[in-house]
Amino acid sequence: MNPSERIDQLIAGITDWRGKTFATLRKSILEADREIIEEWKWMGSPVWSRDGIIAVANAHKGKVKLTFAYGASLPDPDKLFNAGLEGNARRAIDFFEGDKINERALKNLVRAAVDYNQLKLKKKAAPGTRAKAHSSKET
Repeated sequence: MNPSERIDQLIAGITDWRGKTFATLRKSILEADREIIEEWKWMGSPVWSRDGIIAVANAHKGKVKLTFAYGASLPDPDKLFNAGLEGNARRAIDFFEGDKINERALKNLVRAAVDYNQLKLKKKAAPGTRAKAHSSKET
């Protein structure tokens, strides 16, 4: 079974509001960028990636949590992040029953995560880029 089929199965098995929320989040993430891939990691967590991990989702008792791997580095003008705000890297959005998902803002956040991952890759690929960037800030 491939990761997308596993995620289908997971969502189908969540028969309350969390399943519908999970499905809506997944749809928005995949619509944000056609090159996003779905993965299945850590013994049962759906993961969306493009040039690195974007986000991980999990259904918990009473909420659906969407955690962005580098959320602390992303712009969040719509103030979607409401959990993990003290972390140095990750930020999360906890969705509770009755919450309305701002799909436009979520897609923008996903696109920002893709941009961040791509920028990080470019910096790794170009030796000395970091030093140049640092020294240009000092001048």
